[in-house]
Amino acid sequence: MELPLELIWNSLPIILEGALHTLEITLIAISLGFILGLFAGLARLSKKRVVRLLATCYVDFFRGTPLLVQIFMVYFGLPQLLGSFQNFMMDTFHIAQIWESTHINPFPAAIISTSLNSGAYIAEIFRAGVQSIERGQMEAARSLGMTHIQAMRFVILPQAFKRIIPPLGNEFIAMLKDTSLLSVIGFEEMARRGQLIIAQTYKPFHIWLTVAFIYLIMTFAISRLVDYMERRLKAGDDRR
Repeated sequence: MELPLELIWNSLPIILEGALHTLEITLIAISLGFILGLFAGLARLSKKRVVRLLATCYVDFFRGTPLLVQIFMVYFGLPQLLGSFQNFMMDTFHIAQIWESTHINPFPAAIISTSLNSGAYIAEIFRAGVQSIERGQMEAARSLGMTHIQAMRFVILPQAFKRIIPPLGNEFIAMLKDTSLLSVIGFEEMARRGQLIIAQTYKPFHIWLTVAFIYLIMTFAISRLVDYMERRLKAGDDRR
């Protein structure tokens, strides 16, 4: 019979490999979510009603529904939707079969669902950051001859970015923990690796405690990094 410390030590390589997958999917989700969020956040501030409405629908849907449901929609629902679309095209336009299988692997499903979810939250972070900049900044930039896009790019967004670092850090930590939901579709991040080890050893407490401790180390490191970046930016502003 393995002692607890021996069990934990032997399980660490498998759990740490899962931790790398957790970090990988979190970085991809936040990076793609950052791009989506930037455009959706600016679209939420657009004067064009249609653009604003589309962005609002996207943000409200992904912030108002659980990530677990979104994962199921992408992993189970999207292949069915693609299959129906293919059948419609074949029946209506008599075209050949476009693709053979509509099965989607856990990795792309994980990227799609987490990126869309993260983009909705980051969109609101961007919107709030831009709106926190004094209106006079835009007026001053426009009075210097800048277009609206130039004023946003060179004046508003750089200032807004400094203010959104703390909430962006919180979103990163939240997404890191939420990736554990991807275990339901078989994506082998850290929680899934823990489940697989428990199925073989029947020692849930020691394994889950190890998994929780590694999550804690990662979230603590990220929060300290965000604090450091915030202090550096604040120090830079104070020197001006």
